[in-house]
Amino acid sequence: MSDFVDLHCHSTASDGTFAPTEVVKLAVNNGLSALALTDHDTIGGVAEAAAAAANLGIDFLPGIEISAEYPSPGTMHILGYGVDPQSATLKALTTQLIAGRGDRNPQIIAKLNELGVAVTMAEWQAQANGGVLGRPQLAAILLRKGYVSSIKQAFDKFIGQGAPAYADKERLTPAKALEMIRESGGLPVLAHPLQLRTENDAQLDTVVKGLVDLGLAGIEVLHSDHDTAWVEKCTKLAERYNLLKTGGSDFHGTNKKDINLGLAHGRKIPRAYFDELTERLSSRAAT
Repeated sequence: MSDFVDLHCHSTASDGTFAPTEVVKLAVNNGLSALALTDHDTIGGVAEAAAAAANLGIDFLPGIEISAEYPSPGTMHILGYGVDPQSATLKALTTQLIAGRGDRNPQIIAKLNELGVAVTMAEWQAQANGGVLGRPQLAAILLRKGYVSSIKQAFDKFIGQGAPAYADKERLTPAKALEMIRESGGLPVLAHPLQLRTENDAQLDTVVKGLVDLGLAGIEVLHSDHDTAWVEKCTKLAERYNLLKTGGSDFHGTNKKDINLGLAHGRKIPRAYFDELTERLSSRAAT
């Protein structure tokens, strides 16, 4: 069994470009022993991924990634590990979140059209191929049509936070996001703390401590955005607040070509992270 895993990746169920089965196959080909699928606001790819994992002999953990309210220019994402796909709470949550995206997305298209960018909701839906509509898919359309020269430029110039065609979606409060993940049988983990864009380490500590008080179970230590300094910061926070350490690539397929499944800023993610998550989940279920 390999000593390495990936606990943060996306499929075509949200804004990735690989189908859930393809993500699992890639994990096996990359020598991973376990995988968690964490699509944005949906568990639509979990059943397919779980079946593929069972067939290919790789351990699997169902997951989800939820956006929580947080002051601009930062973003707060909460990962939910081990959620029960049959949970009524989870079904209600994903319905609410996807409806919020449905309200936002036409606003983005309208703003792009006002800027002279010829793109339609139908094109975005086709790009999503039945999955949840996310901005990386829209960025891929802008790239294909020649409005930008890269996915990054699409966000910087048009659809990223603060850009002229940006529109926000409905978000849960951090307290509600953590509560609903726990009610769904999962463990809430703070994703990529660097993206909070805190001004200093003291502010970062305050944000994390506030989440711990609300029931946070873990923190993503290894991530494709985290250099050595950030890995050290997150490790210290995990130790200070007795949090589970997790890690993942945040793989999106060709939407983020520089990110490889199983690698987080060049680092492999240890199997121990997966084992500690599943052990905590098992001990919760036994009580």
